Amino acid sequence: MRTEQIPLLRADPDLGSLLADARRAEAERKLLVSTHRLAVGSWDVSRLSNASADHIGLLILEGVIARELIVADHVSAELLGPGDLIRPWQAASKTGLLPVDAEWTVLSPTTLAVLDRRFAAEMAQWPEVTAALFDRLSERSMRLATTQAISQLTRVDRRLKALFWHLAERWGRVGGDGVVIPLALTHRILGQLVGARRPTVSTALSELAERDELVRRGDGSWLLRGDPPDASTLERAPARQARVGDLLRPARRFTRERTPVQAG
Repeated sequence: MRTEQIPLLRADPDLGSLLADARRAEAERKLLVSTHRLAVGSWDVSRLSNASADHIGLLILEGVIARELIVADHVSAELLGPGDLIRPWQAASKTGLLPVDAEWTVLSPTTLAVLDRRFAAEMAQWPEVTAALFDRLSERSMRLATTQAISQLTRVDRRLKALFWHLAERWGRVGGDGVVIPLALTHRILGQLVGARRPTVSTALSELAERDELVRRGDGSWLLRGDPPDASTLERAPARQARVGDLLRPARRFTRERTPVQAG
């Protein structure tokens, strides 16, 4: 449902963090956006396929959305929340070499700010806001890389523990019993986040609950207890130290193999 226009920097004040006070006050008055509300459930983004190329995207103001990428019969998930900029009309895969499909699910009532062509023209006066949006994209990229690294840890219980502490940095609230993560995540979604099958996730969650490290509360949220894991509890140090050399060797070999061809 579309609503009236609102000042973007009042809905998302951090986007104006780079602005001087006088410029910020002006930007608050002039940078207006329309909003859309999404109900919980599957989100059909096909209706957005006609969005123009100069449409910046949709900025999540509140709520949680899951984007699931499907390769063959394997699915990986990404959680998106307030501050994330998305362009759901973009195809998941633009080539036929590796077909990838995307599905979107609204996990909690969500409000989106529409950053359309009109907004893009207005925002040209405030490059500081543009820089803040690029920072958001960089942060999202880092979160994706972190989740990918977590999915490669040995033992699913370690992956889940690392994942929840990772989620706690963004969504966690410190309480008397531990850190509450107010995300009603199913075992299926958790499996897609850590690269494990749902039955394995259920078993690992039971083990964490028995150790009183991670407990699901009655409202669907999660309670983390104890201290965040340090590197020594996740993987052995020698494995980490070997990775730099492993990354460099293929590049060097590729360079040596290509040099005679280029010279000829």
